[in-house]
Amino acid sequence: MTHGMRTTTHGLHLGGGRRNWRDDAARYALLPLRLFLGITFIYAGLDKLTDSAFLKDSGTGSVGDMMRTVRGSSAIPALVDLALKSPTGFGYAIALGELAVGIGTLIGLLARLAALGGALISLSLWLTVSWASDPYYYGNDLAYLMAWVPLVLAGAPLLSLDARLHARRRQRSGGYR
Repeated sequence: MTHGMRTTTHGLHLGGGRRNWRDDAARYALLPLRLFLGITFIYAGLDKLTDSAFLKDSGTGSVGDMMRTVRGSSAIPALVDLALKSPTGFGYAIALGELAVGIGTLIGLLARLAALGGALISLSLWLTVSWASDPYYYGNDLAYLMAWVPLVLAGAPLLSLDARLHARRRQRSGGYR
């Protein structure tokens, strides 16, 4: 006698068949992360570009003052010194980098490259700006770095320009790609 236990599944079968909600959830698992990181980096880039105080060499709220403040506590002071050679240029580079990473991630164009760029931005900010956070988990740049890793590995296989371009190439090559 069975106790109402199901012995069949309705998952994806080798010969085709229906997918269940778990299969769909697995397929779309990275989409919320992609949306969050894409929107956040677009916002961060635009916020920096529209903040007149941030893009200055010195003064309250400037990138120059921020870099001078963190120089003594950063893991790589030489990286801060490099940024201090042209704080305004560094501010623009970070802002435009965040904007490019955010757009690429959000629309899924060169998604792995965009995610790598986001990881590198987060790594550089962790090693400079938030390195002295104590305990370490108070600094958000390390968490952002770790959040980029799955997107570096997986890219944007769904709902992306990368997926559309891949499908187009595959169609042109007769489905052998």
